[in-house]
Amino acid sequence: MTIGFIGGSGIYEALPLRDTRTVDVETPFGDPSAPLTVGEFGDTGREVVFVPRHGPDHQRSPTTLPYRANIYALKEMGVTHVLASNAVGSLREDLPPQTLVIPDQIYDRTKRRDLTFFDEGVVVHQPFADPYCEELVEILTDAAESATDAKVVRGGTYVCIEGPQYSTRAESEFYRAQGWDVVGMTTIPEAKLAREAEMAYATVTGVTDYDVWNEDSEVTLEEVLKNAAKNETAIKETVRAAIEAIPEDHECDCHTSLDGTINTPDDAIDPQVKTDLEPLIGEYVD
Repeated sequence: MTIGFIGGSGIYEALPLRDTRTVDVETPFGDPSAPLTVGEFGDTGREVVFVPRHGPDHQRSPTTLPYRANIYALKEMGVTHVLASNAVGSLREDLPPQTLVIPDQIYDRTKRRDLTFFDEGVVVHQPFADPYCEELVEILTDAAESATDAKVVRGGTYVCIEGPQYSTRAESEFYRAQGWDVVGMTTIPEAKLAREAEMAYATVTGVTDYDVWNEDSEVTLEEVLKNAAKNETAIKETVRAAIEAIPEDHECDCHTSLDGTINTPDDAIDPQVKTDLEPLIGEYVD
């Protein structure tokens, strides 16, 4: 088992990783956000692969992140389970800043992102009714409740917007009216790509603000960064506990999610496409 972690730069330094090394991975989709940091987690013997989503110094916008390169690189490194973290705004009065929410649903409001590995040369129709691995959602929730003093909420809908701008007031009120729970900018297409790569994936989100529906709370970068810093410790402790808790023999449908989903006949797939996507579809094509 190899576990990937996608999060903010510097978080891996708080994990008990030993014998760390930096790995550059080339992908058909360009370079990942940063070279991958690989190390052994504590005394468990488990390998952890870390990638800072926005780059080492937060240089990349949510819209233009190399999501496909990041997930492909993790797959190349043998990752089977991906834990992620996100900063989000709250759409509910009872989810104040510094709450940890482990969502189990997504509503996609993005417009300009590459959502699939399979957009040219091979068509894959991937079921995505339950976008996060149910087992990892439970593990992250239990980890957060046992390892932190934060308020923890299991489940909820993460509405993913384009960014980098925050919502308009009309948009924020619309999201609330749908009964959605948190709003952020980065779980899509990450969750979709992880499913296509047959990796179990779930995220722990840290609430930084009340978005703009709450007239008593103005969303500013200063507020977001302040609460993100306060959430950081709880998120690190959650991830540490979750890594320890994932069963060694953990198996779920995520790991075989491509079975029966490739719509293009094998002999119609270009050999170069097969080569480029071999880490993803090699088991299913000749």
